[in-house]
Amino acid sequence: MKRREFITLLGAAAAWPLAARAQQPAMPVIGVLDARSPGTTESLLRAFRQGLKDTGYVEGENVALEYRWADNELDRLPGLAAELARRRVSVIAVSTPVVALAAKAATTTIPIVFLVNEDPVRLGLVASLARPGGNVTGINIFASELTAKRLDLLRDLVPGAARVGVLVNPANATSTESTLRDMAAATHTIGLQIKVLNASTSLEIEAAFASFMRERPDALFVGNDAYFYTRRVQLTHLATRHTLVATYSQREFAEAGGLMSYGTSIMDAYRQIGVYAGRILKGAKPAELPVMQSTKFELVINLPTARMLGLTVPDKLLVAADEVIE
Repeated sequence: MKRREFITLLGAAAAWPLAARAQQPAMPVIGVLDARSPGTTESLLRAFRQGLKDTGYVEGENVALEYRWADNELDRLPGLAAELARRRVSVIAVSTPVVALAAKAATTTIPIVFLVNEDPVRLGLVASLARPGGNVTGINIFASELTAKRLDLLRDLVPGAARVGVLVNPANATSTESTLRDMAAATHTIGLQIKVLNASTSLEIEAAFASFMRERPDALFVGNDAYFYTRRVQLTHLATRHTLVATYSQREFAEAGGLMSYGTSIMDAYRQIGVYAGRILKGAKPAELPVMQSTKFELVINLPTARMLGLTVPDKLLVAADEVIE
């Protein structure tokens, strides 16, 4: 063999691995769009990654996650959603109605998997629960629909309660409107008076509790809101410090020192949107994936907090509780 032919052959052989790598499909990218700040949802993201793993996808091995955070500035969401759409990610994963609506407005082709706390049909996200149509599907955790039940449990804990303070986040208009609508219907039925206070920042939360102390409601109802989830330690500590009987929508509040929570398992819901994202990567069409509705609801009671508040938890609540924190 001539020397020139030999060198050409060696060059071709060296190029084979490069060519093989070039022919491998690109790693799919999931865009994760969130209204909150980095570092505030790590446990939820672990549950999301577990759902991906359940379908065969591991971050960094065969799927990449690209994050966009609004840092609680909700007016940034449309621009961040548009960035992910231009990036042409394979799927966009979102939580809360305001984020889901921003993603839906940004693209009609990229699949979107949501986690929302109220009827996604009423929100305009999907055509129906059974056959969503379009490029959007996800999980409904029913937080808004559970308002009446949370109030009933609160009355069981404090039978004489007549006035209830309600804390909502006005920056999240969709969630606030649904919470107040459901509160108005539920309190009218059982004859409770409500006092609404707004908070969108840590300082406003402090101010709201100062106002509650002047008003001295019989109990506090903390609205279901993604920002409040990130401030759950502050909220539960303020309620205990000011001896306010308070109810929350997720068990993580009770684990952080809150008195009582009732709602869907948010961890399981995040795992489920991970599963749906993985199924879409495998070829499932969001239009044909029915919106999943949570069927597991958890009542969690924190007994040390009850003792600090001077409360005796009725036996019927202790028996009904899914977990009693001792």
